[in-house]
Amino acid sequence: MIRILLADDHTLVRRGVRLILEQEPDLSVVAEAADGAEAVERVRDTEVDLVVLDIAMPRMTGLQAASEIGRRRNPPKILMLSMHDNEQYFFGALKAGASGYVLKSVADEDLVGACRAAMRGETFLYPGAESTLVRDYLDRLRRGERVPTSVLTAREDQVIKLIAEGRSSREIAKELHIALKTVEGHRANILGKLGMRDRVELTRYAIRAGLIEP
Repeated sequence: MIRILLADDHTLVRRGVRLILEQEPDLSVVAEAADGAEAVERVRDTEVDLVVLDIAMPRMTGLQAASEIGRRRNPPKILMLSMHDNEQYFFGALKAGASGYVLKSVADEDLVGACRAAMRGETFLYPGAESTLVRDYLDRLRRGERVPTSVLTAREDQVIKLIAEGRSSREIAKELHIALKTVEGHRANILGKLGMRDRVELTRYAIRAGLIEP
């Protein structure tokens, strides 16, 4: 039996997620928390194998709670639950020690599988996260290599923001006071890192990453 702690600041969400989990014979929600700080406290006084944390919670976020829980001796496995299909949150979850990232919109389809994957020591990738960048990141993590704190460099964030706003390479070069060839180099690096092909995909990424307003 996999003993689960469920943390979300919305009672209805916790109730719904609990129903999904407890339909399975090998999953049991043994404790609940309404925020990250309470989740950390529950892990101290309750024997759990897996913690499911909402990313956005009061007092202490899910990411902060994950980092705190991960510092314990023999910590439980951790899964992040989020409304946001966002690469930055996804990478933040991995860096905080989570075994996966599940979107609330498809929790009824993915959460049970994610729980079992976490307990097998596997990383669960939500649909759409299978980019070249994510695979490279996970490979480097498994090899114990140092990984970047963000997906793109600060300059690449500037360039992708301007691309998403519809600026041409010449306009970007003028705006950032860099050579046209440098802009093209940044564009190629960004596409390669993100596993994307064109401006449309870059614009979607920029919106999800909060670089521009939708």
